[in-house]
Amino acid sequence: SKLKCAAKKLLNDPSVVVDDALQGITAVHPGLCLLEGHRVVVRSDIEKVKSEGKVTLLSGGGSGHEPSQTGFVGRGMLSAVVAGSVFASPPSADILAALRCVCGPAGCLMIVTNYTGDRLNFGIAAENAKAEGMKVEMVIVGEDCALPSNVAHAGRRGLCGTILVHKIAGALADRGGTLKEVMTVANAVAANIATMSVSLSPCSVPGQEPSFHLEQDEMELGLGIHGEAGINRAKLLPANAVTKLLVDHMISTDNYFTLSSDDEVGVVINNLGGTSNLELAVMANDTIRYLVDVKGAKVVRAYMGSFMTSLEMAGVSVTLIKLAAQWAEYLDAPTTAPAWPNSSLGVGHSSHKRVDKPPLAVTLSSQTPSAPIQSDVPISTPLGEVMKACTEQVCKSLLANEARLNELDRGSGDGDCGSTLKSGAQAVLDQLLSFHWDVPGDCLLAMSQCVGAHMGGTSGAIYSIFLTVVSNALSQCNISSAAADGAVWTKALRNGMEAIMRYGGARLGDRTMLDALSPAVVALEHSSTLVGLKSAVEAAKQGAEDTRKMVARSGRASYVSAELLTQPDPGAVAVGVWLEAVCYALCK
Repeated sequence: SKLKCAAKKLLNDPSVVVDDALQGITAVHPGLCLLEGHRVVVRSDIEKVKSEGKVTLLSGGGSGHEPSQTGFVGRGMLSAVVAGSVFASPPSADILAALRCVCGPAGCLMIVTNYTGDRLNFGIAAENAKAEGMKVEMVIVGEDCALPSNVAHAGRRGLCGTILVHKIAGALADRGGTLKEVMTVANAVAANIATMSVSLSPCSVPGQEPSFHLEQDEMELGLGIHGEAGINRAKLLPANAVTKLLVDHMISTDNYFTLSSDDEVGVVINNLGGTSNLELAVMANDTIRYLVDVKGAKVVRAYMGSFMTSLEMAGVSVTLIKLAAQWAEYLDAPTTAPAWPNSSLGVGHSSHKRVDKPPLAVTLSSQTPSAPIQSDVPISTPLGEVMKACTEQVCKSLLANEARLNELDRGSGDGDCGSTLKSGAQAVLDQLLSFHWDVPGDCLLAMSQCVGAHMGGTSGAIYSIFLTVVSNALSQCNISSAAADGAVWTKALRNGMEAIMRYGGARLGDRTMLDALSPAVVALEHSSTLVGLKSAVEAAKQGAEDTRKMVARSGRASYVSAELLTQPDPGAVAVGVWLEAVCYALCK
């Protein structure tokens, strides 16, 4: 069929996807409307704007880069946008229709990205409009730094920096600037911006296959927003290393952008379409920190989000702007454009100026221990030696089983059970010398706090509660040896298990860690000797295996179809892992 090899997308028909999308955009935003018979989105109050004698702004280009450009139509930004087919320049007839709609006595400035089709079609429309008596000017934006300035090519491509031209020129136009003034500022902004991108995956035009292929461990620098090849394909690097590559390339001597410590700079961290907000925030932090701490720049404005995308492409572009007088003020000026980040000012702040803020100090209650973590706490009893040996073996076993537990978790959760337990185990190993091993209650309480702070999620909370209750139970007894007090340990484990049930809401048979922990505790209640512990290990393993046939009624697995749950519960398997580790350490 027509879509046999196409990437999966939520649409009706590729041939009308742009029209459907434009209708959706105007249906959602009351301040926007369509121009009948054309792919043009216009401010719904355009007649009022013209009657006030204000300069209007027109932009546009191929679709597939949403929210660009339609998301930037509104007071203080664009007056209208002309949309082409996906990744294709709009026809001059639509552009001329848009000019006839928005151009008033004060004239209209067209802001055009530097692609041949856009320049030609907007240029044809501008000439026809001038022949009809309209006052029309055009600014070309091309700030892509992928190719060095000394290499002959079609010119710098217009990328995410274009939105800064929209915003600054739009604010000036809204304040009554003349066509010449608005055009002068727009050209100045275009000359003081730079953009560089990195891609992790391709995009695909609706109805077609992905435009290129990247291996799982690859990234491409300088890729175009239409899938054009970049300047370098390399192995994937950590975010801070990628940030350094992008910024260094933009400000290198053979490129277009220079940066000095006296420059006030704005930064835009743009999602190319398929990047998670989590990754975007990491890139934003690394970019700002590199510019401020390493390059000595004054980053006074910073923006993060989806501004100019490339369909579902995973990746990020970084845009820099050197801010001249009043430009920051224009960036802060109010706008009704739906895609501009109109973040509210914090209490006590009078501008959107970015500042470095130290973290707030945590106020400790009188009951909260604030003493620093001790190191090299001496061990003076055989019980302390056994406690340390068992704990160390448990942690090492959990680390060794990370991949196995993650794999089991992929069918029922988010595939991180092993990684979560590893985080807790590694944190305990890192603090191994700080625990009071001779006092099991104190030791396990400190361990519960360590696990709770480093594991996170449901597992972190469950094990923190479990260890806390076991610790409280042991603290009420005078334990002198590991072997002599097996019954006390068993009772403490029972208390911990019941606390998990009480706070977590799970019951036996719900396909959770309890289905391994409960039979193990029962086995220990029959015999709290080393032989009983071995039986408990086998009981836990069998209990975990039995979860394979259970219906999940608790945790994330309860939202997964039973037909997909064919493996044992990873949390239950983990109980067998750490119990077996304890048994192994005691038998050594």
